[in-house]
Amino acid sequence: MDGGGRVVFALRSGFPNGSRRSFRPGEQFHESLVVPRFLRRPMRMLSRLEDVEARIPRFAATGLSVALLVASGIYGGIVGGHMPAVMQAVTARTGFAVTDIRVSGDHQTSEIDVLGQLQLSGWTALVGFSADAARERLLELPWVEAATVRKIYPDAIEVAISERVPFAVWQQGNDLTVIQADGRPIAPFDGRNVRDLPLVIGAGAPQKAAAFMAELAAYPKLAGEVKAINLVAERRWDLYLANGVRIKLPENDFHGAIKELLALDAEQGLLSRDIAAVDLRFKERFIVQLTPGAMERRVAQLEAEKKAAKKAGKRI
Repeated sequence: MDGGGRVVFALRSGFPNGSRRSFRPGEQFHESLVVPRFLRRPMRMLSRLEDVEARIPRFAATGLSVALLVASGIYGGIVGGHMPAVMQAVTARTGFAVTDIRVSGDHQTSEIDVLGQLQLSGWTALVGFSADAARERLLELPWVEAATVRKIYPDAIEVAISERVPFAVWQQGNDLTVIQADGRPIAPFDGRNVRDLPLVIGAGAPQKAAAFMAELAAYPKLAGEVKAINLVAERRWDLYLANGVRIKLPENDFHGAIKELLALDAEQGLLSRDIAAVDLRFKERFIVQLTPGAMERRVAQLEAEKKAAKKAGKRI
């Protein structure tokens, strides 16, 4: 290193021919330093920096201060969890706010409920909107069995819903619930779009109704008139027909009882008469219960026949 502090890049140390030199007092010492080959270029560049005059641009301090404040704000937003809101606001105001929502498959589900589960505001940005989280919220709706949510840039959301299939309305006490074929409840019955479903009554009925109605379908003339089925004591069924007739089926071999009933109806038109119920629980006999009006007429008819018989006896 010379008097100016520069490094002397020599290929070898010492002096030619390996001679040694002695120094006299007051003589300036010049040190020779051997630098490995791979470090010579970097060392030359560093030595040249000493000759370069450092020039600092104007307002450099102000710029660094602003950069420090911005970096601090970003760091604070990340630590405090405010960055998603900031990104939402920025992207929404630069043309990525959600303005188009397309919903399909919502036959029983209210569109208002769907929009509520999406949790959109007037400035919701498509960039920060989570389609997966929205799908999970949609699955919380009672009628929704499956849902897909897609983001369509720059400003649209597409929602496709697959709803549960209603099977019947289950009545327990004063409560009415729409159920699936497997007996699982869907939603409280509100009279919308499911009025034609059969009525299932009784404890345990939802789990057994589908299998029973599948067997009842073997008798289409009767099954077409059934509007409600009632599971009695979780053992046997009662049928309620559209004309108000109640059919009490036996606990065992109800198929045989139904066949006899249909045969009698074909011969005498039993089910179209003014009757209230037919009791098929006993193999040896059918019990037919008349309606109150029919009972009054029947009593009046018997009284008339009795009077007519008395008059005929007096004449004899």
